[in-house]
Amino acid sequence: MLLFAAATLVGAASLLPGAARAEPTPLKLVALGDSLTAGYRLPADAAFPAVLERALKAKGYRVEIANAGVSGDTSTGGLDRLDWSVPEGTQGVILELGANDMLRGTDPAVTRKALEAIILRLKERGIPVLLAGMLAAPNLGTEFRARFDAIYPDLARAHGLVLYPFFLDGVAGQRANTLDDGLHPTAKGVERVVEGILPSVETFVKSLEKKGP
Repeated sequence: MLLFAAATLVGAASLLPGAARAEPTPLKLVALGDSLTAGYRLPADAAFPAVLERALKAKGYRVEIANAGVSGDTSTGGLDRLDWSVPEGTQGVILELGANDMLRGTDPAVTRKALEAIILRLKERGIPVLLAGMLAAPNLGTEFRARFDAIYPDLARAHGLVLYPFFLDGVAGQRANTLDDGLHPTAKGVERVVEGILPSVETFVKSLEKKGP
């Protein structure tokens, strides 16, 4: 009789709202990038991945975004460290590389090759990519700018990626949103980056949720 009563109580408890419900597992994303991702001269909680994660959570998305930004990194450097920067269990990557290639005047063909190699390696691992684009500085000349600026839309089309065309939209050239070097975003600048890229990331996250684990 006591056993029956206990079983009845357990069964009734399981019908209560919220009783013993397992929380959905957060999507595990990695932001793979350079100092723009790492949060150059900013506290960790003001860096792009942390601010983006908070913005997504505020909209009801369950996500965790790891910061795999390395200051000074090039697209080739990102490729060299890809396997340990993007661990097993990662469900999506936000790829932000190429700014340092551009600033160093690296042949755009080298940048394109490295970024495509990253995309293909992640594709082999079953990890989708959101590509964050970059634009060349005006002082680098018309030919260089045309070749560099074409990299990101070309790769997005070729591999069916979600593309955010210019990571620094609303920040580049805006003194209020950049540090005294005129290149890296302030905390306010990072918030502007997140505001701009958020709709693209939402599209990306929704596609990952449909795909499932």
